[in-house]
Amino acid sequence: MMNLLQYEWKDPWFFILLGIIPWLAYHIVKKQKTNPFSLDFSKPENFGQQYSWKIYFVKAVPFMYLLALAFIIIAMARPQSALREEQIKGEGISIMLTMDLSSSMLSQDFDPNRLEASKKVAIDFVQKRKYDKIGIVGFSGEGYTQCPLTTDRFILTQLLNQMHCGVLEDGTAIGLGLATAINRLKDDSTKSKVIILLTDGVNNAGNITPQLAAEIAMSYGIKIYSIGVGTNGEAYSPIGRNVNGDFVFGMAPVNIDENLLHEISTKTGGKYYRATSIEELKTIYNEIDLLEKTKLDIKIYKRYTEEFRPFIVFAFIILLLAWFIKNYFVLSKL
Repeated sequence: MMNLLQYEWKDPWFFILLGIIPWLAYHIVKKQKTNPFSLDFSKPENFGQQYSWKIYFVKAVPFMYLLALAFIIIAMARPQSALREEQIKGEGISIMLTMDLSSSMLSQDFDPNRLEASKKVAIDFVQKRKYDKIGIVGFSGEGYTQCPLTTDRFILTQLLNQMHCGVLEDGTAIGLGLATAINRLKDDSTKSKVIILLTDGVNNAGNITPQLAAEIAMSYGIKIYSIGVGTNGEAYSPIGRNVNGDFVFGMAPVNIDENLLHEISTKTGGKYYRATSIEELKTIYNEIDLLEKTKLDIKIYKRYTEEFRPFIVFAFIILLLAWFIKNYFVLSKL
């Protein structure tokens, strides 16, 4: 309730009145310094040394009045909660993010490695696509669905962050990864369907070839945008595992089957990209974002709920407490 930025204000000009509160506070402090212990007692015998500490409670009373006044002014400004209803005409795009989770994605030619950099850029991409259905597929030696098609950006972000290498049998089954994504898209009612395939290797596992997967994608009208991620030459990469199961790193050549990725992309009406740095990867996702746009007719309706009542209640409670302190708590006998 106290986060004022969450409200819309019907009469915001009442906030001008808040300017008198510092002026009043200044004069109260000045008066209290001039006559710091000036109190009115109904009976002189009620005043004694044992009550001197209660003077500070009485000194706080004028400031409590000011706080109550501030709450009343805020209530007069008419805080409102806006309940939005959106009507969307048309439809967005269904996108499956298909990410390589083979051990080579831990190579450190990206900061901190290829997988973490790819996840970060993918999350930024997901946040831009407000009205699209997006799903996630992971693959290495086999493929699996990390998230089915959804418009829930929070869930997509969480599940992207949870992806890591070593969950599946190692390898690079590009065809199997594509087939898993196609299976999620083929029965979707959206007219425009896209797979964004991100990999850093050569197809070396799985019982479905990338070429066959591309043929199936083409038959369902699914476009494949392929991204080969990795520097040119060599990179500091996993080259094995020790007895504890931890990866052992060393310099290894970067091998990406660019001809294959170019072939399956162009066959389905998509495009192949090569990213040798995180900056290039961001540029690629931005280009795909611009290429795959659907115009939507959006009408937004707003309903408002008045939220001034809690501020009035706070003001009343503070005034009641101030009255109690002044009339009962301080001046009463022990």
